Amino acid sequence: MNSHTFDIQPLHRFAGSNAAIRRPKEIAYFSYDDEHKFRLDESSLRYYYPPKLPADLNRGFETFEKLDDSKDEHLDALLDRIIALEQNTGAKCEADVITWRGMMTKYEWVTTNDFFGQLISCMPRRSGLEANNLIFFKGSIFIEENNTYKNAQKQKQLQQMSPAGAPSQTRMMYWGYKFETLSLLDQPWAATPRETIESREAKVVNNSSQYCSVVRTGIGGTKLVIGGEVDAVWDCKPEQKEDPINWVELKTTAEIRNDKDMWKYERKLLKFWAQSFLLGVPKIVVGFRNGDGILQRIEELSTHEIPGFVKRNGKGTWDGNICINFTSELLHFSGLTGEGLRNVITTEVFKLEESGHGGILSDGFIEWRSRT
Repeated sequence: MNSHTFDIQPLHRFAGSNAAIRRPKEIAYFSYDDEHKFRLDESSLRYYYPPKLPADLNRGFETFEKLDDSKDEHLDALLDRIIALEQNTGAKCEADVITWRGMMTKYEWVTTNDFFGQLISCMPRRSGLEANNLIFFKGSIFIEENNTYKNAQKQKQLQQMSPAGAPSQTRMMYWGYKFETLSLLDQPWAATPRETIESREAKVVNNSSQYCSVVRTGIGGTKLVIGGEVDAVWDCKPEQKEDPINWVELKTTAEIRNDKDMWKYERKLLKFWAQSFLLGVPKIVVGFRNGDGILQRIEELSTHEIPGFVKRNGKGTWDGNICINFTSELLHFSGLTGEGLRNVITTEVFKLEESGHGGILSDGFIEWRSRT
């Protein structure tokens, strides 16, 4: 088994002016419905409208219709959408890297974890759990999260003991989905009846429905096609496809009461920022709640202003330029190791097979690309 190593340290080598970023542009989209069935349409597109405050994020917890995401879906939905796009346009969807947005966010996240010497996004090699898998096929790198690793990490998080009297991890996860339900409409505001807007608190929370945007972007010299869920649009999607879309990302966090809370919030801001700029989401709406899950206020953040805010007013836990430059170099490194299937443990790439696709690519996609 061949191994190639990418050195994270010293981090200061990634400082300085950030690598060029190509503005994300939506080239396709798809939906999952309330039963998480794939649809080649925008039926799950939602519209933002602020919730009534204060709001109890615990309401409806007992009726939560939670998606079982333990199944390994690989890149299937993204690849199916790319096939449909290529069939419609008659042109190949060219990219150096094709992956989910969540996978790219983990690349950005590594640097801040390393500041604290704990590389949360990887497991020791002896555990047998690798952070992600990648494959080279027909000139592109396809990257997915290792599903065994993902499920183990989620189980570990859920099993963490909360302090006496504190809410469980499951309940706090629900608070985030409840905030989304309170903030979304199925139609633009002007077409939505007042009673529908005012009854959102009683709506059953279901996290199976998703609108997913597929964008073309680039970091440094690497061309990317990324798919990821988008929470809502601020107003409406523009008629001109070339115009940027006023997407909105919805997040919840605890009220900031002291320096420790600010430190936690600043680290969260990295994830908020990375998730949003990768898909071209210009605005983030953060819901601040107390320890009992009562939503008390909301704040609107401009995605592009977050790194500057952290640099000027924060604790120095992360640097946007370092995150982007690190990701650019790591993507370049991943493309230097030749054909075949690999596992990646943050800083090392291990070649597992000279050929084959390890289930990362669907049979339908392989057949389609082999014909084109």
